[in-house]
Amino acid sequence: MTVGTAPRPSAVAADPVREAIDAYHEILSPDVAADSQAMLDQQTRKRDLLFGDRPLCTVLRPRFMAPAQYRDLQRRAGALMGAFARAHAAAIANAAIRAQFRLTPWEEEFVLDDPGFPWPSPVSRLDAFFAGDDGLRFTEYNAETPAGPSFNDVLTEMFYALPAMREFVKRWDVRPLPARHNVLHALLSAYEAWSGTRVSPRIAVLDWLDVPTRREFTLFQEYAERQGIHCVVVDPRHAEFRGGKLTFDGAPVDLIYKRVLISELIERGGTGHAVVRAVRERAVCMVNPFACKILHKKASLAVLTDERNASLFTAQERDVIAANVPWTRVVEERRTTHAGLPVDLVEFIVAHQDQLVLKPNDEYGGKGIVLGWEVGEAAWAEALRTALREPYIVQERVSLPSEPYPSLVEGRLVVADRLLDTAPYVVYGQYVDGCLTRLSTAALLNVTAGGGSSVPTLLVEKR
Repeated sequence: MTVGTAPRPSAVAADPVREAIDAYHEILSPDVAADSQAMLDQQTRKRDLLFGDRPLCTVLRPRFMAPAQYRDLQRRAGALMGAFARAHAAAIANAAIRAQFRLTPWEEEFVLDDPGFPWPSPVSRLDAFFAGDDGLRFTEYNAETPAGPSFNDVLTEMFYALPAMREFVKRWDVRPLPARHNVLHALLSAYEAWSGTRVSPRIAVLDWLDVPTRREFTLFQEYAERQGIHCVVVDPRHAEFRGGKLTFDGAPVDLIYKRVLISELIERGGTGHAVVRAVRERAVCMVNPFACKILHKKASLAVLTDERNASLFTAQERDVIAANVPWTRVVEERRTTHAGLPVDLVEFIVAHQDQLVLKPNDEYGGKGIVLGWEVGEAAWAEALRTALREPYIVQERVSLPSEPYPSLVEGRLVVADRLLDTAPYVVYGQYVDGCLTRLSTAALLNVTAGGGSSVPTLLVEKR
């Protein structure tokens, strides 16, 4: 989930990309736009690309990114992931550092379990913005259940086939950024390390079957099955652990692709849930494992930016953190620094409401987030009281980029600015490969929050 301020010109829309955007829009004559929309609607229905009852994509243009910009994103994200790895290792080794992440008591116990492979998050996702003069800013790290890879890949296939793209690719080189293959590779690598064998596992995609993202699970299931790998979509309520075997509706599984949130699993099923026991007794391999909860906490960005932890990181990592991560702190009564100057944290939060956002430490879909610039003083004061009682972070406001996107409204082509984020997928906690883009007209860029749209991200260069 990502938040920010009002629109600013996007660094993404630098000259080469802006030229590509303009060229694509010029192709959208009334007939081409109508034909492209008809195909998009038909494919959305055929492939069931809905989030609940809403179409996943509501615009007629993919997001374009220049290859050089994508390489820069990969480079910066790679350096940042090195810092996250150091923070995770320090937390495992040192209870005082681990306390900065504000884990619950059961999490404190579970995160120390050896998952059987060397990566706390084999597949994850950063949330970021190319924020104009502020440069690239990473605002969150989804280290537990990164959504969207299958949706992204199928949307990519659909956009390549649109009538508008037929003309566009004659003059522009367009390259996809697929993500599903890395999910499958990460799952199989983790299972091979965990089991010590190269035998193809029986995979179960695990989440509640009534969630609006269920179609993404079945898309991954279909993809895995096409690669000759057994895969099912299952509900935690159907799990049974007996005789050292985890089964769902009587069928055994070897590897869990965990899409259910660990906190929801514990909340509904307790620490003695069949899946929890099976994982902890090494009867089944799970990706991502319990260890992912350390970095998934929004406090992970506070650990990176807090002056107390500077010695944990290399000089290069400190430079990347300073340049690309907004100032973030766990909300508590303490003295800290901002822009190198000492401040009382609570007083600073009160005095600088218009420049700050409050976020729960472990929520999703925009739940509990308060944007200081969008509420009155009384609401901000109440939010701060909540943040002092429960684990919250405070984060500095970042600028949101915008780009023009075309859509058909009552049969008429409308091109309007949409806010957009940049959410690159991270593999093995080390490198970026693939990128999710979300659009919105509101500062809360999150499809789960009820507004917005997903589009595939494509690299473009003139032929």
